[in-house]
Amino acid sequence: MYKSAPLLVSCLFGLSLSGCASITGSGHSPAVDETTTTESQDTPQGNSKAPIEYADFEPETLYLLLSAEIAAQRGRYDVTLVNYLRAAQQSKDEKVIERAMRIAQSLNGDNAQKQLAELWLDIDPDNLQALRVSAIQAVKRNELEAALGYMEQILDQGEDADFDSLAAMAGNLPPEQQQELLALYEKMASRHPDTPELEYSIALLLKITGDPQTALNRLEPLLADKPNFQPAIILKGDLLYQTDREDEAIEHLMINTRRFPANRQMGTLYGRMLISEGELQAAQDEFGRLAKRFPDNPGIRLSHALVALENGQLELAKEELTQLTEQGHHTNEASYYLGRIEDEAGNTEQAIGYYRSVEQGPYYFPSLARASALMTAEGKLDEALENIRSMRSDNPKQAEKFWLLEVNLLLDQNLQQEALEAASSALEAYPENLQIRYARAMLFDALEQPAKAETDLKRIVENDPENAIALNALGYILTTQTDRLKEARGYIEQALALDPENPAILDSMGWVLLQEGQIEPALNYLSRAWAAYPDPEVAAHYGEALWMSGAEEQAQIIWKEGLEQDADHTVLRETIDRLTNNGDQ
Repeated sequence: MYKSAPLLVSCLFGLSLSGCASITGSGHSPAVDETTTTESQDTPQGNSKAPIEYADFEPETLYLLLSAEIAAQRGRYDVTLVNYLRAAQQSKDEKVIERAMRIAQSLNGDNAQKQLAELWLDIDPDNLQALRVSAIQAVKRNELEAALGYMEQILDQGEDADFDSLAAMAGNLPPEQQQELLALYEKMASRHPDTPELEYSIALLLKITGDPQTALNRLEPLLADKPNFQPAIILKGDLLYQTDREDEAIEHLMINTRRFPANRQMGTLYGRMLISEGELQAAQDEFGRLAKRFPDNPGIRLSHALVALENGQLELAKEELTQLTEQGHHTNEASYYLGRIEDEAGNTEQAIGYYRSVEQGPYYFPSLARASALMTAEGKLDEALENIRSMRSDNPKQAEKFWLLEVNLLLDQNLQQEALEAASSALEAYPENLQIRYARAMLFDALEQPAKAETDLKRIVENDPENAIALNALGYILTTQTDRLKEARGYIEQALALDPENPAILDSMGWVLLQEGQIEPALNYLSRAWAAYPDPEVAAHYGEALWMSGAEEQAQIIWKEGLEQDADHTVLRETIDRLTNNGDQ
């Protein structure tokens, strides 16, 4: 009745099934070997098949297994899993349970995995695979003590219990559960002393719970006893760095990457640490070494390319990035950086091509924005806008980002009225988008419509009371455009409380205090703003405060420094003209 056709599950789930006849029940008579299905020499076509003998399953179980395969052929993998699960429960056959488990794992079916593991352990309480699955599923249900119980059973069998894997997963747990897991590990360590994996896992948990020094202390005896335990060597380097012992960390990893040159994780950590410390050539050398040893690892190749790019070695960076795109790895990120290389070299057409080949991910919108800017510089503003609008139409879920892109492109071209119209159209469709509303508020301010700017900024603050940028902008506009200085200072004070070192907010606070006649407090804020961000507009404000305090010579020095950055800065020029009456600074 059934043909001996290959089962799709063998392709889909990596199972070694070749036909229903190959399913054997443990404890039952085996199925006939596949080789018994041979061609008959008695028929003209020579293609009839010998009868297939099935394993000794109950009819209902056999029906479930066959139905599961038919469902797989039709793409109904959910039905396949359900039927395999039921067949496993009915037959209690270990081979069926094992295959059902593989299917459940392929489909990320946590509930099915839990049920199958429990069934498996009822039949074989020491089964390692079932114990491991049970531990993982217990962790996912936050049943940490149960998870460690399963892992301890694995340890008692002398097998690797993967304590470090569970410890690493603790980073996703709430702090109280991290502490619970740490306590459970320490109890287990007292029952199983001299277990390197446990000691390492406890140190890892101490790091995760924010106690790197105690973690380091815990690790030292382990490394003294097991100096070649590589996971602990890597963790020690990380902990040394976290405890502000950067030089020791780098020396430790430098020595050990030479002892264990094949340890990719160790080399990668060392390379990244060198980057963090600004040792870019050494980092490039390390990632170059790793790239030669692991030529098929795209992540290492990408790191090598990026640090080479940072070092100004453009040809090497291009070579590595091009190879990534040709091999289909990290294509979006690689295309973005290839675009940047061509962009900085002035090869506009090639840069646009690379930028536009970025199709998704975090580099998509930066790439599209830069490609649009380059097209505009080539006199193709209308084409760039049409491209953005077309993409917006094709991707309605990301329409707000495309609107913001259009507004910013128009702003970059100083097309303020067109940008205002685009922002208003966007807000009709997406009234709660705070970025677009902020952009429109700034446009209203630039177009000398402060009341409308105030309305937009107040709406932002109502929706996001801790938006320091909007609070500062609101306070600054009220300072410069109205006489409501007390109200203005209130908004700026709120912004400053949220972001106390922001130079723009420091400048606003100094400016509003100066308008109130509080010269000394104003000087304090403005000097801090100037030290953090010596911008021409800050120079105008700081210089005016100095002038009003009587320090005219110092004011002129500040103004001169501002003019060196932008000799035609409107606010700075107006300030100098107004106060000196000659503008010859």
